Amino acid sequence: MDLDDVRRLALALPEVTERPSWGRPAWFHRALVGRMWDDDRLTVRVEDDGERRALVAQQPDLYSTTDHHAGTNLVLVDLRVADPALVGALLAQSWWWAAPPVLRRRHPDLGPPA
Repeated sequence: MDLDDVRRLALALPEVTERPSWGRPAWFHRALVGRMWDDDRLTVRVEDDGERRALVAQQPDLYSTTDHHAGTNLVLVDLRVADPALVGALLAQSWWWAAPPVLRRRHPDLGPPA
């Protein structure tokens, strides 16, 4: 996975546009969906800080965090390890967790399984 792959997946999501954030490529609808943290890691949203910490603890080769992300629902995904299907699913979930209710109602298929 590389920047072009992430860009293609992110821009396929409803109402997502690209703009720089902290000098890195990032994707937003009304809020942040994903941001390249560095050349190899993508920042995405998860449900909450508990999920972020659990992912890092359970799969440290794939997920990581920084002091900057402590207490948030943002986790880093290593693109050298993640496959395209996983990154697409993570971006869709990130889209959902960042979305206001109006967008969630328009696109219920992007939310977590019921």
